Amino acid sequence: MSHHPSLLGRVGRTCYRHRWLTTVTWLVGLACLITLWTRFGAPADDNFGTADPGQALLNHHFHRQSGDTLTLAIRSAQPISSTAVRDRVTTALVPFSQAAGVSSVTSPYRVPSQISRDGHIAFASVQFSVPMAKISTTEALALMHDATAASGHGLTFSLGGDVVDNAETPYGGATDGIGTGAAAIVLLIAFGSVLAMGLPIVTALFGIGCGLSLIALIGHLIPAPSFGPIVASMVGLGVGVDYALFIVTRFREGLRSGAAPEDALVTTMGTAGRSVLIAGTTVVIGMMGLLVLRQSLLTGVAVAAAVTVGMTVLAALTLLPALLGFTGTRLLRSIRLRRRGRGRDAAAETGAGSWAYRWAAVVQRRPAVAAILSAAVILVLAAPALGMKLSMPDESAQARGTMGYVSYATMADGFGPGFDAPLIVAAKLPAGGSPAASLSTMAGALRATPGVAAVTPTVTSADGQAAMLIAYPTTGEQNPATDTLVNKITNTVLPRATAGTGIRAYVTGPNAANVAFSNVMSSRLPWVVLAVVLVSMLLLVAMFRSVTVAVKAAIMNLLSISAAYGVLVMITQHGWLRQLFGFPEAMPVTTWVPVFLFVILFGLSMDYEVFLISRIREAYDQTGDNAGSVASGLASTARVITAAAAIMVVVFLSFVFGANVSVKQIGLGLAIAVLIDATLVRLVLVPAVMELLGKANWWLPRPLARILPGGPAVGETGIEPPALDGDAARAGAR
Repeated sequence: MSHHPSLLGRVGRTCYRHRWLTTVTWLVGLACLITLWTRFGAPADDNFGTADPGQALLNHHFHRQSGDTLTLAIRSAQPISSTAVRDRVTTALVPFSQAAGVSSVTSPYRVPSQISRDGHIAFASVQFSVPMAKISTTEALALMHDATAASGHGLTFSLGGDVVDNAETPYGGATDGIGTGAAAIVLLIAFGSVLAMGLPIVTALFGIGCGLSLIALIGHLIPAPSFGPIVASMVGLGVGVDYALFIVTRFREGLRSGAAPEDALVTTMGTAGRSVLIAGTTVVIGMMGLLVLRQSLLTGVAVAAAVTVGMTVLAALTLLPALLGFTGTRLLRSIRLRRRGRGRDAAAETGAGSWAYRWAAVVQRRPAVAAILSAAVILVLAAPALGMKLSMPDESAQARGTMGYVSYATMADGFGPGFDAPLIVAAKLPAGGSPAASLSTMAGALRATPGVAAVTPTVTSADGQAAMLIAYPTTGEQNPATDTLVNKITNTVLPRATAGTGIRAYVTGPNAANVAFSNVMSSRLPWVVLAVVLVSMLLLVAMFRSVTVAVKAAIMNLLSISAAYGVLVMITQHGWLRQLFGFPEAMPVTTWVPVFLFVILFGLSMDYEVFLISRIREAYDQTGDNAGSVASGLASTARVITAAAAIMVVVFLSFVFGANVSVKQIGLGLAIAVLIDATLVRLVLVPAVMELLGKANWWLPRPLARILPGGPAVGETGIEPPALDGDAARAGAR
């Protein structure tokens, strides 16, 4: 053991020696945070954060129409207008009009346009005076029960709307439990030890529990959306288990080499602990890239994920050393010996005799061929991303059999798919004028716009200062043509129709908000990419004292992310294997999914880059041989990175079992990217490119060399480097 341990080594030793105090502190802290969460946690906020003057007009001048709206779809075997059906429908609407928060229920018999042309489908609008966030799931389920109770004998009532969708397909569910169980199985296979399996799981769960509690409390200052905690727990579980895995693996190696438990821990925290700290920092940097978008919804998710990752890192650096103190040498004795015999040493798994070392030799014999083939495969996988279509999921994406989907299908049959994407036009009227003719002109311009199926009569507010109407597209919410129509109405139709009238008209409503959100994302996404890439590259340059390594890492990370985009498009948008992953139909990629995938994956990919390049740089400093360094670095990290990647893949895939299609897309995209990154990129492309670059891998301009701290910063992956001199390394690699 070093006589002068690093700061992390000293922290680890303190937690190890005071293991009971550290563990109890974590237990009490977690209990207190969960108690505060349950009593004072902030509610979710799903506001997209874009300025919406149209909604402000509705809130101010149409109080009764300013809340959420649900649609009660009615399908009848007999004509809707028949006396028997009319009596049943009128009776069925009574519980809805008496429900808490409902300001009005518009019967189809009061508005003829609410009955389909064939006379067998109709709808009633259930208008709330409060926004969706203030309508509880219990209230939604009660209204759904009323609709089910009124159905039967040739008449079907089905309720649809965002509140219904959230009640039927909530974010989360059993996915965390499935992911934890899957991670435990991978750890058990990798370690062959229940004790070694349990430590990373327990550490990760403590970090996630504290992180989720803090998210709810911080939500009073920085609100998080409904899916924020789900994304945070997904990322936190993946990285939390992985970081603990690196530390436990390195600690076992120290015990195997004959070091005392405390000495092994101090060494572990000064090496593997340091890499965990840097790796966690890269993930946080990636998530903070969302702040560039300046959207409250995305800022909430960024903070939520960053806080959770930070707590998992803190747990790995403090709680885990304390838990390792309780295990002592039992962790070593619990290792399940492999069938090949008890005499097999670590060099057989990580040195010149390992499969990874032999594989590196194969790649390095034909580096150009390996680089071209692997890059070609990645580019082929990425190609479909060029045709990516973005949209927020509507009720057509709901699971078949849910009331939300039945309501959508009924309304689409009776009134067309565009009925699910109403465009509300709110107009501020000039003072002292007579705007009737101008409003009529505006409504006529909307009706004449290609892509508009119908326009409702104009309604003027009681104070005469505002007006509103609704335009229904001919296409559904997820159709790109609807987005084009919204932009055309906003930028061309309304400005021309109201020019010189003094009327200021705005397109508002959920669908218009989705389109505005998508426009903002498209315009600011390049800045997110630029900020995350530049900050991550600067971190790598400082750590490895190499511009080449930083540029190469950024390019390869972008390749693996692009490949994940392409595969995701093929599955969700084109429908390949969609049923296997639980997607009810082919659908566009959810608007916010690509940016989330980018910031999360860039951080996770940098994790593997840190662990791999650290060992390559360490070997290069010892031998000065590039080929041997690449081979020995790959051999030293392959086993632990493979296990870590397997854990992340199964954790992320577990979220595919959830009901929400957007969360499914996030989980699937993350799993695909990690799989590609841990195989094609780390096992083929990295060693091939580094072989081709030779000593240029470590190029650093002299001005930068004078600025940066002296000496490369070397991390640790948790496996001892093989003891090879330069000649042996060259022989093994060649």
